[in-house]
Amino acid sequence: MIVLGIDPGYAIVGYGIVDYNKNKYRVLEYGSITTDSKDSFSKRLHKIAEDLEEIIKRYKINAAAIEELFFNTNTKTAINVAQARGVILSILEKNSVLIYEYTPLQVKQALVGYGRADKLQMKTMIKTFLNLEKMPKLDDTTDALAIAVCHTHSCKFNSIKLK
Repeated sequence: MIVLGIDPGYAIVGYGIVDYNKNKYRVLEYGSITTDSKDSFSKRLHKIAEDLEEIIKRYKINAAAIEELFFNTNTKTAINVAQARGVILSILEKNSVLIYEYTPLQVKQALVGYGRADKLQMKTMIKTFLNLEKMPKLDDTTDALAIAVCHTHSCKFNSIKLK
């Protein structure tokens, strides 16, 4: 099963593509889609859409796992991330990718077994699960890989029909 994990944003969209087969993980690709703060917001959303579509076309993705939004302070940021998330969901749907959503709490519980795990615990578990030599530079990319791994754990207990 090839899973695309996505950590949504409008400045940085983290992504990670993981092949999960017979309880083994193989990282196919990870990185981030970045947008220029000098560009108009609509141009930034368009870049996210184009770059994500290009990533999807490189692999036969069975499912996409995306983080649900959680914001408690900055409403403007929440609205902008929600708009970027909408573009991401639209591109996934356009490309017939099955979409699954997970809260940060679910991701932490799936990887660490504790919903209040800190960033260092999460990074350590991702490095271990995926047998990475070094951690990705951006937290957004690490989060995307964690979301993909979370989905593989959830699939063990949920029967889903893959394309």
